[in-house]
Amino acid sequence: MSTFTALAAAAIFAASIPAASAAAPIVGNWRTASGETAKISACGKAYCTTILTGEHKGKRIGQMSGSGSSYAGRITDPANGRTYEGTAEVDGNSLKLTGCALKIFCRSQSWTRQ
Repeated sequence: MSTFTALAAAAIFAASIPAASAAAPIVGNWRTASGETAKISACGKAYCTTILTGEHKGKRIGQMSGSGSSYAGRITDPANGRTYEGTAEVDGNSLKLTGCALKIFCRSQSWTRQ
């Protein structure tokens, strides 16, 4: 097999892999600390978080950007409407979110992938 044929075969194989396998680790449905389900999905060049269940169903509460296991952006507490700058770290089926007010008053919570 020539080098050209081998490269062409590799390109065809790579193109046949479904796009879903390239999804960012943060994409998916997550059980929040308060028990609701939140969906994180791509929205433009960022990732948006929307509440799917409970009292705040349908509310978009966050937008983050990043890749791999580290993300940063803003998240809004749907109960009080306050927005916080924060980070999110994905570790397998866990998502640790840390939000800060004035960059010194910070709180963290963990979500679990559903």
